[in-house]
Amino acid sequence: MVQPSSSQPRQSTSNPTTLAGLIAALVVTLFVYFQVFLFLREGTANPWIIFIVSLLWGIGGIWLLFTLVTSIVDLLPSKYRQGIMPWVFAAPAILLVFYYLLIPTFRTFWLSLLDAKSDKFVGLDNYIFAFTSPAMLESFKNNLIWIIFGGGLSVALGLLIAALSDRTRPSFEVSVKTLVFLPMAISMVGAAVIWKLVYQYSPAGASQIGLLNSIGTTLGASPIPFMITRSINTYLLVIILIWMQTGFALVVFAAAIKGLPSELLEAARIDGATELQSFFKITIPYIQVTIISVSTTIVISTLKVFDIVFGMTGGNYGTQVIANEQYTQMFRSFDYGRGAAVAMVLLIAVLPVVYFNVRDFGKEAKGF
Repeated sequence: MVQPSSSQPRQSTSNPTTLAGLIAALVVTLFVYFQVFLFLREGTANPWIIFIVSLLWGIGGIWLLFTLVTSIVDLLPSKYRQGIMPWVFAAPAILLVFYYLLIPTFRTFWLSLLDAKSDKFVGLDNYIFAFTSPAMLESFKNNLIWIIFGGGLSVALGLLIAALSDRTRPSFEVSVKTLVFLPMAISMVGAAVIWKLVYQYSPAGASQIGLLNSIGTTLGASPIPFMITRSINTYLLVIILIWMQTGFALVVFAAAIKGLPSELLEAARIDGATELQSFFKITIPYIQVTIISVSTTIVISTLKVFDIVFGMTGGNYGTQVIANEQYTQMFRSFDYGRGAAVAMVLLIAVLPVVYFNVRDFGKEAKGF
């Protein structure tokens, strides 16, 4: 007698009563789950009770919901089960994205069409402000500087150091990568505090606690008020980003270069290619996808840059950026309409970069 193969699709052995009971249990569980959520949101109970209920609600509740849903799907005919089951696993992530990303985005867009107190509809007035006000025009110019110099130099230096360190002794390579990557362990605000001590200025004749001015005055130069000098202050702030992001680019590029087949480089050397030619015609094309991914990630970071500017100058002296202008409108001027409009402008600026990155990942996946 031939035993049925385990690889054959399972046949549904459900009956309507079992399926209806599971669906009813799921509905009751969702109702109870929501009521517990409301209870926890109030936060008026004893902290220990809230703690215990949170554990039961977060772990046990999710497990129960998942068990009920998978049980319901398992009772469906095979042709439906195979199409629905992947969505069971993807549904929590989709719901979280919808609740924490899409809904706030639509709400922000609606707020951007209202006045400062969100009482009256003003149409596109806030967007007119976002594209015509001197503060926003200055922000656009500065963000462009951050992208070109901050993003460009971070990627270029990371790639250069990764390529050079790959040709050194392993012990020296580890030391270089550690030193360059170390700033990544520091928060943006922490980096602002550190570099504030580097750029600190005191009047001539006073004791200079800023590193650069201390060195300069020791050599006989006059102290320079770096952060209030409009011609250089934005570029000096960009240096902080380069100091932090080069380590990220270095680590990713170094891993990609390690994956480069040595046979390709050896063949290039046999054909008479120089190290520079091998780098530009073999290494860079091979890690092109990685370069694009790192570049888009850093560009998004530069578009959203806030902490460094806020911690160093507060956006004064011509250093204002888009994210800092949003903060200014929302939490200093209390103009929620303009603040929301600036936030939407920032989102619109980031979307093309994200789309380009996702499209590139799609091409790479099709290539495999």
